[in-house]
Amino acid sequence: MKETQKSTYYITGESKEQVANSAFVECVRKKGFNMEYMTEPIDRYCVQQLKEFDGKSLVSVNKEGLELPEDEKENKKTEKTKTKFENLCKLMKEILDKNVEKVTISNRLVFSPCCIVTSIYGWTANMERIMKAQTLRDNSTMGYMMAKKHLEINPDHPIVETLKQKAEADKNDKAIKDLVVLLFEIALLSSDFSLEDPQTHSNRIYCMIKLGLGINEDEVTAE
Repeated sequence: MKETQKSTYYITGESKEQVANSAFVECVRKKGFNMEYMTEPIDRYCVQQLKEFDGKSLVSVNKEGLELPEDEKENKKTEKTKTKFENLCKLMKEILDKNVEKVTISNRLVFSPCCIVTSIYGWTANMERIMKAQTLRDNSTMGYMMAKKHLEINPDHPIVETLKQKAEADKNDKAIKDLVVLLFEIALLSSDFSLEDPQTHSNRIYCMIKLGLGINEDEVTAE
């Protein structure tokens, strides 16, 4: 580990290839920090009880509250960015409503526009899938342990910056709502969650393809 690394970062997933390409590892990798890939089902149970190892606290990179070491310059930039994107975060929360607990600026993304993280005490996406698959699962715990989703956006990504500009121009624009929902659904998939309504998501993608091809939505296709 680097001397500046105070915690042991880890990520859970189904395979090494899956977690290695996850948006969650972008910033940790960029800073050159050590990180554990936990890909065995037993790992998810272990880290719920094992809070530290060899004097280092264990920190999940796919849960809320990830704090990477920053210098004073980086801290000032982060605070300034939070203020700059505050209105966009509020608007996105209004659009997504109960689908997310909150929308915040991310400090873990480098290349991706957004991601879904879960609360510290809730299940990760992978753990949620494992528990749902249990034949004798305890449904009484499913309600409060189900992943509480937080959407984190990357303020340095051109998609997020352009979305902010469009929202400032007209926050009631229907296209903004469609784009926010589409970003949320893509973030769900890339963060290892499953969609409740895949068909609706597919229809949104088809609409985007039509838009890219210049096809008028109102045109009627001849038989």
